[in-house]
Amino acid sequence: MAAPTAYSLIATDLDGTLLRSDDTLSDRSLAALARATEAGAQHLVVTGRPAPRVRPLFDDLGSRGLAVCGQGAQLYDPGADRLLWSVTLDRDLAETALGKIEAEVGQVYAAVDQDGVDGLTLIEPGYLMPHPTLPAVRVPRRDDLWCEPISKVLLRHPYLSDDELASAARMAVGSLATVTMSGPGTVELQPCGITKATGLALAADHLGLTAERTIAFGDMPNDIPMFDWAAHGVAMANAHPELKAVADEVTLSNEDDGIAVVLDRLFR
Repeated sequence: MAAPTAYSLIATDLDGTLLRSDDTLSDRSLAALARATEAGAQHLVVTGRPAPRVRPLFDDLGSRGLAVCGQGAQLYDPGADRLLWSVTLDRDLAETALGKIEAEVGQVYAAVDQDGVDGLTLIEPGYLMPHPTLPAVRVPRRDDLWCEPISKVLLRHPYLSDDELASAARMAVGSLATVTMSGPGTVELQPCGITKATGLALAADHLGLTAERTIAFGDMPNDIPMFDWAAHGVAMANAHPELKAVADEVTLSNEDDGIAVVLDRLFR
């Protein structure tokens, strides 16, 4: 059955958007997504989380769809537990980029997401995980972060705000990497040119769908490329001001089922 609205692809971020602050999905959000998929639309998760941190959520979603992970660096099939596509961040470039950032702002604390469906999140001494529910392995020194291929680097600064750190990092790294801010305490370096939009476009092409029939939901500046690509971008009430400024619509917060409010209107 064809979707009864202009949108046949629903792209949702996870943290701060579809998920509540305790990393759970509300019954109302699940029901709204189920109605939309029954009407013929497809739901696509588009998240900064790496593939291994997305897999458990698909049991709750009851979905066998695809997921764009790692800020667009991975296209993941949870049903088959395999990556259909991935791109890694060159580890020498990542180390050089960190050095350039620290030359500008002083010491930062770093973590990495390893590539692959079984990749670990490694954190160096001093790094605090912004999502304490997500598993991570602490390593004794920074050099240990580079032991396996990585999809991205996560950064924290002892006193700079996320906005200040992201701005300084962009100036420092230039074309060595793409700098994104995906949540509180989450400034990231990913392969140059890779964004949520590149991953979303690849996934849509794989599904035979187009930007013109895509509605996207998000809450942070890393969702801006996704909003630029999709026909309609919906920011959550709790979204960063930069995302609200480019959104076509602002809905309720993730705690108040903002996605469900919009989907209930579109897929009655």
